[in-house]
Amino acid sequence: MFQKVFVPFAMVFLGVLIILGIFLTQTDLELSYIIKILLIISIIGIGLIAFESNRISKVIALPLEELSMGIQRVGLGDDNQRILSDDQGTLGNLMRSFNRMTERLEDKVSKLEEDRQQLRTILSGMVEGVVALDANQRVLFVNDRALILLDLQSHALEGKRLWELVRNREMMDLVEEALRQPEPKRKELTFATSGNRSLTLHAARLPGNPTRGAVLVLHDTTELRRLERLRQEFVANVSHELKTPLAVIKVCAETLLDGAVEDCENRMRFLEQILEQSERLNNLIMDLLSIARIEAETELFDFIWVPVKEVVEQCVNRQRDRAMQRSISINAFPMEGSLHPDQDLECLVDEEAFVQILDNLVDNAVKYTPENGVINVQWGLENKYVIIQVLDNGIGIPEADLPRIFERFYRVDKARSREVGGTGLGLSIVKHLVQAMKGSISANSQVGKGTTFTVRLPYAKD
Repeated sequence: MFQKVFVPFAMVFLGVLIILGIFLTQTDLELSYIIKILLIISIIGIGLIAFESNRISKVIALPLEELSMGIQRVGLGDDNQRILSDDQGTLGNLMRSFNRMTERLEDKVSKLEEDRQQLRTILSGMVEGVVALDANQRVLFVNDRALILLDLQSHALEGKRLWELVRNREMMDLVEEALRQPEPKRKELTFATSGNRSLTLHAARLPGNPTRGAVLVLHDTTELRRLERLRQEFVANVSHELKTPLAVIKVCAETLLDGAVEDCENRMRFLEQILEQSERLNNLIMDLLSIARIEAETELFDFIWVPVKEVVEQCVNRQRDRAMQRSISINAFPMEGSLHPDQDLECLVDEEAFVQILDNLVDNAVKYTPENGVINVQWGLENKYVIIQVLDNGIGIPEADLPRIFERFYRVDKARSREVGGTGLGLSIVKHLVQAMKGSISANSQVGKGTTFTVRLPYAKD
């Protein structure tokens, strides 16, 4: 740099010397004297040039060199650069301006990093999955929810192509379409690799021309689709259950109108059919209303201390006549090893709901226990829970059906269920009532050996 400044200066100085030499040769001075004068002037000039060059190098060149290196380091990402200078001139002002610039730059970088971390925290806490991609569909960011929804491992995802991580052609088509068009795209997909999980995908292009990439938002709709299927099944089942007794009533009424009313024997038979099917319809409607009130949390419960032994024995007595008609033995007794004397065991429950639970379970046991069978109802206290068990040696429930027996209208044996007059809602009502009272219910069964229903209700009495 200094060569560029001072070499021209030296050339000018030498030019002046040459001109001066020519001028002197035109005079009458002796040649040797002229040469001596020129030589002395040259030496003095060169000395001055060297002196001035050194001074300028110290005053200007070194600070400029330091400034240049500082700028380079800032360009490489090191924003913690400062240059010390006591110069009060233009160069000193330049140094101080550089320091102020780096301080502001450091503050801005720090604020950007803080905002970045805050954004990552927000995205990581979302219930929706978020995947950010660049224009080449390489992963920029994946939040924790997206890892779960797409069944991905958390390590070494950034920088990889989406296709390497998720082998789903429809998903890739959606992203490519979003990268090409400004409007957000939406599609619902099923991912077999994630346990047949249903996901609704929203893909939107990031702003910029050319595009900087796209963001993919994933919403889990698996439970929503399951509920939709249950709703459809429920509507279909209700329609079927209502249609069957109505059809019988209609046929009986039409037969009576066609003249059977004059036939005393047939008239009574048809009227009994109408009454029976009307009662079936009424029971179905009442069961549906019970479930609706419980699910809507409009069912008001009055929690009182209820004597367990007394309620169980009353329930058994109500079912005893029906059981005896089929030669079924039904018994009630306390559990062996109960932690509480059975005579005064009480449970804090809604009495009406508690009675309905017992009635439905014992009624169900009577329906599906063959002649000469045995039903036992026992109670006790275990681990701060009041335990009620209804055991039978009936037909049993296949293992594959056990997880679904508390679903509405689910029947293991549909023909037998209709034969014995079941609505398919009894066990569902029991489950809802037990859960409403902060309890739980479970079932164990073996085909041909019988079934045991176990109800656990919190025992809050000290």
